[in-house]
Amino acid sequence: MTVLVAGHAVDDLYQGAVPAVVPFLVAERSYSYLAAAGITVAATLLSSVVQPLFGVLTDRRPMPWLVPVGMIVAGAGIGLCGLSSSYLFTWLAVALSGLGVAAYHPEAARLARRVSRGGHVGMGWFALGGNVGFALGPVFVTPVLAFGGLAASPVLAVPALVGGVLTWVAQRGARGNGGQPEIRAGRDDWRQFGRLTVVVIARSMVTFGLGTFLAIWVAQRVGGLIAGSVALVVLFGVGAAGTLLGGVLAERWGRIRVVRVSYALGVPAVAGVALAPGPAVYVFVALTAVTLYVPFSLHTTLGQDYLPNRLGTAGGVTLGLAVSVGGLAAPAVGALASAATLQWALLSLVVLPLVAWVAARGLAEPVRCGLEPR
Repeated sequence: MTVLVAGHAVDDLYQGAVPAVVPFLVAERSYSYLAAAGITVAATLLSSVVQPLFGVLTDRRPMPWLVPVGMIVAGAGIGLCGLSSSYLFTWLAVALSGLGVAAYHPEAARLARRVSRGGHVGMGWFALGGNVGFALGPVFVTPVLAFGGLAASPVLAVPALVGGVLTWVAQRGARGNGGQPEIRAGRDDWRQFGRLTVVVIARSMVTFGLGTFLAIWVAQRVGGLIAGSVALVVLFGVGAAGTLLGGVLAERWGRIRVVRVSYALGVPAVAGVALAPGPAVYVFVALTAVTLYVPFSLHTTLGQDYLPNRLGTAGGVTLGLAVSVGGLAAPAVGALASAATLQWALLSLVVLPLVAWVAARGLAEPVRCGLEPR
């Protein structure tokens, strides 16, 4: 599990790396806003579309080698993106990274379920790794490219190479020790999984909307770029703690109740981000982080229990799609901010946790099957 958590952090670091690379592309190559947006779309669109397809493929035939290979490909794409002045080459390199991210998640989620024996806390740790990696993307990328420019981009692939090799070694060791038990399959419940998918997409949209515009809003509301950066630290830092808290709460109160209460509380929390005066906004940013990240790992365990015969598909949608599809909705929030105000754009995000809460009201706790040897 330690290797899986660290590997998830490394893999999702390359999703968080894309927004950090874009400003350097704009500065060195004079990309337009449209061209810069195209780079972001290259990563998010391909990853969100292809990820469920990898899930379907791995359900037909397990492909554990996709975990280290997907990680390495994700890093290689980012490593290559600065080596050519050709926009097409750069776009394809970033798209390759998105493809690697998509290949990684379904099989990694299956392995995490197996190693954690279906436990909520274990999956919470696995989800935490991805959230931490995403947040560390800019922290890793910025000093490397600030010091060496885009020509130093191959350095960015080093964590993926190291992580991929370590994961491969750990997988071989697990096979040599007989592996972990699998969850015994039951009946797939597509109706419940469809409801859960609505919850996942709504949560992803509000998370990306806030992540994109929160720093700008808080800088205007409180004053100064540092104030905006602090807001992002609060959002991602409290969110990381919330990811673990979700597993603990689910063990005591049940997953469905925790998911419903989280999104119900998310409505006033997101509204507070848009309406709270001055430094009080930080309180609502922290509350919003809790409400959005507590259910994160629970989506994955619920999805896998709703589709026990299609764990790859469940992981691809609840874990992979959750991270990427929200990026496609961020431009709509920006368009609303341009047409009205940024405050109204952020206030419109209140609708999304409300949608998640309504969809979650139709969820039922799946019957969890026992464990059996591989």
